[in-house]
Amino acid sequence: MGREKSASVLAEHVIKAYADSIIKQGFEGEVDTSYSTQVVHSTDNSIYQQTPKAVLFPKSNSDIQIALSTSESAEFSDLYFGPRGGGTGTNGQSLTGGIVLDLSRHMRGILELNTEQGWVRVQAGVIKDQLNEFLRPHGFFFAPDLSTSNRATIGGMINTDASGQGSLVYGKTSDHLLALKCFLSDGFELNTHKVASKQAKEDAKQSDRTGRLLNTVLTSCEQNREKILSVFPDLNRFLTGYDLKNVFSDDLESFDLTRIIAGSEGSLAVVAEAKLNILPIEPYKTLVNINYDNFDSALRHSPFLVSANSTSVETVDSKVLNLAREDMIWRSVSDFLETPNHIASDGLNMVEFNGSEKGDIEEKVGTLTAKLDLLIANKQSGVLSYSITVNKADILKIYAMRKKAVGLLGNSKGARKPIAFVEDTAVPPENLADFITEFRSLLDSYNLAYGMFGHVDAGVLHVRPALDLCDDSQQAMLKPISDQVAQLTKKYGGLFWGEHGKGYRSEYGPQFFGPELFLELRKIKTAFDKRNKLNPGKICTPLDSEVELAEVNGPLRARYDSLVPINIKTSFQDTLNCNGNGLCFNYSQAAQMCPSYKVTKDRRDSPKGRAMLFKEWARLQAEQGVELPQQLSEYFDDQPRSPKVIISDKGKLKQFNHEVKRAMDACLACKACSNACPVKVDIPNVRAYFLDFYHQKYGRPLKDYLVANIERLLPIMSRFAKVINPMISGRLTNYLAQKTIGYQDLPQLSQHKLNAIEYDFAKLSKLNQQQRDDYVLIVLDPFTRFYEAELLAATVKLIERLGKQAVLLPYYENGKTKHVKGFLKDFKATALKTSEFLKLVSTLNIPMVGLDSALVFVYEDEYRKVLTELQRGDYIVQTIHEWLKLQDLSVLKLTSYQGPLKLLSHCTEETNPRASSATWLSIFESLGIELEAPNIGCCGMAGTFGHESKNQSASRQLYEMSWEKHVKSEEVIATGFSCRSQVKRYEGVKPKHPIEFIADLL
Repeated sequence: MGREKSASVLAEHVIKAYADSIIKQGFEGEVDTSYSTQVVHSTDNSIYQQTPKAVLFPKSNSDIQIALSTSESAEFSDLYFGPRGGGTGTNGQSLTGGIVLDLSRHMRGILELNTEQGWVRVQAGVIKDQLNEFLRPHGFFFAPDLSTSNRATIGGMINTDASGQGSLVYGKTSDHLLALKCFLSDGFELNTHKVASKQAKEDAKQSDRTGRLLNTVLTSCEQNREKILSVFPDLNRFLTGYDLKNVFSDDLESFDLTRIIAGSEGSLAVVAEAKLNILPIEPYKTLVNINYDNFDSALRHSPFLVSANSTSVETVDSKVLNLAREDMIWRSVSDFLETPNHIASDGLNMVEFNGSEKGDIEEKVGTLTAKLDLLIANKQSGVLSYSITVNKADILKIYAMRKKAVGLLGNSKGARKPIAFVEDTAVPPENLADFITEFRSLLDSYNLAYGMFGHVDAGVLHVRPALDLCDDSQQAMLKPISDQVAQLTKKYGGLFWGEHGKGYRSEYGPQFFGPELFLELRKIKTAFDKRNKLNPGKICTPLDSEVELAEVNGPLRARYDSLVPINIKTSFQDTLNCNGNGLCFNYSQAAQMCPSYKVTKDRRDSPKGRAMLFKEWARLQAEQGVELPQQLSEYFDDQPRSPKVIISDKGKLKQFNHEVKRAMDACLACKACSNACPVKVDIPNVRAYFLDFYHQKYGRPLKDYLVANIERLLPIMSRFAKVINPMISGRLTNYLAQKTIGYQDLPQLSQHKLNAIEYDFAKLSKLNQQQRDDYVLIVLDPFTRFYEAELLAATVKLIERLGKQAVLLPYYENGKTKHVKGFLKDFKATALKTSEFLKLVSTLNIPMVGLDSALVFVYEDEYRKVLTELQRGDYIVQTIHEWLKLQDLSVLKLTSYQGPLKLLSHCTEETNPRASSATWLSIFESLGIELEAPNIGCCGMAGTFGHESKNQSASRQLYEMSWEKHVKSEEVIATGFSCRSQVKRYEGVKPKHPIEFIADLL
């Protein structure tokens, strides 16, 4: 029986003994055997799921060496390992039933930089964008690009020999490797770099471990050179894993063992460090975006675009374009990609030019556009229009849309989702259009929809057929489609795996290498890892091994997905659709998603991690006979007819319930994931549901009741503000609050008196529509009303200066605090009551405006998740910026303002489709005030999260990541109440809301 197929034999007592042993020997990283960590590491960005027995998080090379060498003892001889980086692989390369070696958490060090010689030395866990951010001030970059660059690690890129956009010029990762430090399965340290072939042959004569490895590789690659050259296609995306061809230079004068390890998917060695070639950043860049009448036209036009001496040519089909138009990312690129008169475009090519001389690029672009103009005039080649982008920031926005394509496909409607299993074929570019024509015919014969995008300049197109793998009949298509695509690729002189590695598609290795060369691969595997301890079954197996190659019909994630109860699938389809794309692992501290993961670097504390945990929790509950209700059901009514549901704590759930709770507690409920995630995973929603049932089982702390009911208590507290405020601000009270209820740094209650027209429904009803148009109804939220009445006063002032009359609606609870703490029954009751009132008010046909966007969004989002359409109604509450944008601002007379001003937006607000920053920029521009809106992450407050004593470290870290530098250096305004409170407690000064800033200039 193969090792990977018998993971269950790794008994818990063996794993525990192994963990104890490595810790005693000085292993300094974490050893995690919790089921929650096993679950989160059981998937990547593929259709597979394999649960490991443990996960190790080494902090150093020594840790890696200890972990591997310890497994050599007899009692641990059955252990095997799967190295893991960012977990972004699309073919299950890093999945294992053994022990995961996760280098991404700690081994992120950039160790050495030499700009004179053009190289940098890094640890394997360094993220690609992290590296380029470090190199940028020095004028260099690491060239290989990929769509997951903001979370993919250098180690992962090496192990899959990754490449992407621009590979025609910059090549693959292996083309930029100067040296590697690796550890073999027994802990032996192996250092590789290019040497003269003569020297390699001399070293191969040595009887030590390195000598034996060199001898094996030299013999296989030299004696089979002619065969290798005849079998390996002459492609930009050359055959790797193992790269028998490029271990020698073309003239055979040099030899580099590094090339064998690149693309080996962790099956030969654990890569710990890499010395990388870096290139000077070319100062000039231009992107030409070309729209076509259909995708076939875009494909067939690509050779012409490559001949224009471009750096890269990327393509996107209509399916991806249409999904992008529905996503928040389209806001940032629509100005560059829309066609004239909005002519329908079903294909897009993005042609990039880079250069050190501006004139050189202008000449190339001029030549290309002149030809494009002629094609458009003559209606040839399907070219509809084009646009030119030269601003580097704008170009990055367009590429961000292209990079998001993989995730966007996962957001396709319906049970069938475009999935990765035949999606990185590579053929000679001149054959691509004909190849894709046959490819599409093949998929059409199965009646499958699909999305396409990729690198047409390199002959690589990502084709993702849409399948529901929980359906047995559709699951049965995986193997025959894979077989036929493999044959089709070979027919056109290409490779089945041109970019994303082999993983569970390793079964096709013999077909492309041929029996003779595949035997050489097995010899090399034997020399490196005779006992098959590293990623067994991937790429090839050692000689005399009974382990089978990993197969396309491997351990599918659908095995677990199909067992999730229908009520959960119905209620939380967005979250269950998580495809592992991992955008929530984004390295950038200025990205809104995901703040908790940025602090802990624990993948359980990410939207993907929490989605996995929630899904497994629901599956295990169903396994124990617990029937969890739909979220939109009468179960959460005040007087439900169905019996109370108590969750199970049997088996794994005894501990797993609490592990899921720990992960949910770390969530800030900022809702960035619900919009920034390509598939719209909504963790705050499943979090509220989970907490409701968790606390029914285990009870609640007092502080939860206080927070959930704060909206109800605030009207009473405000009457005694003069007494309460001095108590709140006192050190003793703050200390006692920390110790008793676990909260601190509570904000001061407002004592500002409001002067506004009182709401009178009967009186307003008697007005005609022309008269009503002069009114604005302000929807009060608990935080603005009771903590920031001065903002309300400023709003009333601004509305009056615009010639309108402001009416303050009676205060109704919003319910957000109840939702955050998982009081779903109480939240639904609040939503019902408030909606009844707002439905009535909406009949007046007078604009209703809210001041805190995070709370305004609750009416549109959370309310619709617990109320029927009839219960919710169709009322609309606008945000203040949405309303203000529609007004004639020319009537306002402002005193002049000189100096820079920055807008810092609330992360909940900025990731919502109704995002504010672009609107505020437009508003301030019309007022003659220059405003800048930098990309910025979470401030660390997020409602009550930053006030909880247990969250102080995380809250402070988040503030320091992206907010502090702006607050300390410039005049800022901030849209979120919690954000302004966070700045106040750390800096002692509270930023103004944009409305306050404008009102003060009136």
